[in-house]
Amino acid sequence: MMIDTEKWQEIFLTLNQHKLRTALTAFGVFWGIFMLTVLLGAGKALENGVVEDFKEIPPSAWIWSEGATQLAYQGMPIGRNIRLKVEDVEAIRNSVPSVGKIYAQNSVGIWGGSPVYTVYKQNNGSFSIQGTHAGMANLHQQKVIEGRYINELDDERRRKVAIIGTRVKDILFEPGQNPIGADITLSGISFQVVGVYKSSSTNPNTSEEEKIYIPNDTLRYAFNQVDWVGSFVVIPKPGLHAAIAEADVKKYLFERNKVDPNDAGVFGSFNLQNEFDKIYGLFTGINVFSWIVAIGTIMAGAIGVGNIMLIVVKERTREIGLRKALGATPFSIVSMIVQESVFITAVAGYFGLVVGVLLLEGINSLMEANGGSAGMFRNPEVDFYTAISAVVVLVISGLLASLMPAAKAAGVNPIVALQDE
Repeated sequence: MMIDTEKWQEIFLTLNQHKLRTALTAFGVFWGIFMLTVLLGAGKALENGVVEDFKEIPPSAWIWSEGATQLAYQGMPIGRNIRLKVEDVEAIRNSVPSVGKIYAQNSVGIWGGSPVYTVYKQNNGSFSIQGTHAGMANLHQQKVIEGRYINELDDERRRKVAIIGTRVKDILFEPGQNPIGADITLSGISFQVVGVYKSSSTNPNTSEEEKIYIPNDTLRYAFNQVDWVGSFVVIPKPGLHAAIAEADVKKYLFERNKVDPNDAGVFGSFNLQNEFDKIYGLFTGINVFSWIVAIGTIMAGAIGVGNIMLIVVKERTREIGLRKALGATPFSIVSMIVQESVFITAVAGYFGLVVGVLLLEGINSLMEANGGSAGMFRNPEVDFYTAISAVVVLVISGLLASLMPAAKAAGVNPIVALQDE
């Protein structure tokens, strides 16, 4: 296919004669693609930050005993306080098919209680104590940086071992001192430190690093919580949503404790997977909003291009009439106008896309130089398919912008045009 160099020379000549007008017209399209790129990149960065926080956390739900019964049921009176028990764990594991894993959790000093006075030699502090199990580091968003995590033998033998947060280490131990193997005293009971953790969250809360974790059964026996469990952590079987396991476990607890299923205040729960789904829905909304804003801006720029092309057609009426008088076809006239319009929008949009991507890359480089993230903001980027979509929007907007001017140019009467002053 031959390139019509003469037509392109005419287009460049026309654009060169009106540099300021062309630049201002192209800026609207440039700004629309630039805004689309930046908004989508920022949305992706937020999504990356959240996914980084949640990617190691399995779909899970927390269930706890919340209050006394408010409804009589099967001969049982109102006002009963239902407590979760260790025996419930095995019963749920054997009776609720949707449950893959279930952990019992107890704590001291977290839900309204007093923190535990903790001593190491001459240093001391008051910290919350949380019960945990082997394999729960991801659920607690913990990364062990020294020593190890609680293991299965610690659980089975109720060992008096502890992993401490980095803030606890800073308070109890001297700078540079190795805490692994040291004995700390929790409310007069000696525990050996086997690990130090920090929060793996991209937006860590320092209070999470001011806790001490010990085997849950050890906590129950050491702190007089043998007869009850504070909460259950429920993980569904692979392929199931956590909401299914959550509902099934609560239903089983209602039946097991003879509680009316409509007695809503007895068992409380929190479903992490539901929250994750809501956040993903928010990101979808952000992307849709970004496209709406950007396409609106691009269309405004395209309308500006169309208006300019109308002026161009008006200015070149005599020339178009002369072309038609010399035998130029309507198609050649239309293609000339369409090419000029598409060229302006394509070039302006391409530069908008390039500048937007360069800005995102610059921000990403700065973030990597400072640890890879800024809170929940991580790795801003625009994927290949989004760039292709932006190019398609550009081409369509350029074509739309040229339709009316091209139709007007094609309809020029040569006789009338040659008489035009």
